[in-house]
Amino acid sequence: MNLPEDLKYTAEHEWVRATEGHTLRVGITDYAQSALGDIVYVSLPGVGTAVTAGQPMGEVESTKSVSDVFAPIAGTVLARNDALESQPELLNSDPYGEGWIVEIEVGDIGVVNSLLDADAYRELVEDS
Repeated sequence: MNLPEDLKYTAEHEWVRATEGHTLRVGITDYAQSALGDIVYVSLPGVGTAVTAGQPMGEVESTKSVSDVFAPIAGTVLARNDALESQPELLNSDPYGEGWIVEIEVGDIGVVNSLLDADAYRELVEDS
């Protein structure tokens, strides 16, 4: 399982990377994409959408199931990865790179510290 050490993670299998200022890039983990199987459709929130931590902000549909994508933190969607509309398989092939889902602006960048580090996330998935 690919698990970059420089990211933060949620128990719902999202990852978070701080970019610039108060902006966080969000995607699903390698573990999540592997469990889902071949991803065929992604539903993304619109730019300007307010998201609430722990609440669904989109969906990922695979050949196996449909799963919610949860907002790891509260904020406002600044950008969405529109490439996923025509290439949802990017979530499978490059979940930590070209397969990012949204960028969210947060009021307090320190909220990232409340998320799981790579070791804690690894423990979580190994115990499940």
